[in-house]
Amino acid sequence: MSFLVLVLVLWVEKFSALRQRLQRDGFFLGELARLERTGKAQPGWALAVLVLAPVALLVLLLHVLEPVAYGLLALPVHLLALVYSLGRGDVKASLGAFRDAWRRGDDQAALHVAERDLGLAADDAESLIKRVQGHLLWQAYQSFFAVIFWYFLLGPGAALAYRLLALTSDSSRQPGIKTLAGQLRHAMDWLPVRVVAVSFALVGNFVAVTRVMLHALLDWHISAGHLVAQVGRVADDIAEDEDRQQGLARLDSLWELLLRCAVLWYACFALWTVLV
Repeated sequence: MSFLVLVLVLWVEKFSALRQRLQRDGFFLGELARLERTGKAQPGWALAVLVLAPVALLVLLLHVLEPVAYGLLALPVHLLALVYSLGRGDVKASLGAFRDAWRRGDDQAALHVAERDLGLAADDAESLIKRVQGHLLWQAYQSFFAVIFWYFLLGPGAALAYRLLALTSDSSRQPGIKTLAGQLRHAMDWLPVRVVAVSFALVGNFVAVTRVMLHALLDWHISAGHLVAQVGRVADDIAEDEDRQQGLARLDSLWELLLRCAVLWYACFALWTVLV
């Protein structure tokens, strides 16, 4: 059933507005704000309420539904949980205003748009385009690859846990909760980001990626965002001194790299489903 759900998710992404209707975080963020306002919730207790409880309810619901009607009742629950667990917004569309400013050669507008729309700041245009390229790779990874990795490996509960930790880490105003959620998310990122890096090697510059991964493969402290940005640029053969238009064109080539990586993952999922 996992592979069928993964295929249905692609259909929902392409032909349906279900994701936009389903991904409503108001209740979750309201509960997070309420717990933080009390000032009494310990970080561990807060995450137990915000993350562990919803995941446990989902797992319990699936445990009840899966024996019924050969699992057909569980199928829509799997699909809804996975769609909700995907990242927020359209990664590629969010770059539209930046691309327009960059294409015009308006560095000030590009810096402003990147800070407004992408939350990125840079001292100059050269470092900005590198940060935007890294942003594209990171957002694609955390929105899609990390989620489907945990879904295929451990089911919808793990995918939901990843998204709730990400929301808590990004939205919390209490340092203790934010730090603990970030640490747990880092732990959940450690394995899938390395699988993505290996996938980049298989669909991109294998030798260059291997050279980078020799130093980063077992490094616990390197962040997933830094690793996926570094490996993605290397896999796409991005030079450090590319001109403006080449830097902009690299956004398209990086997107193609991500698409090839997704095709590779789905081929592996399909092969695993047939063989197991």
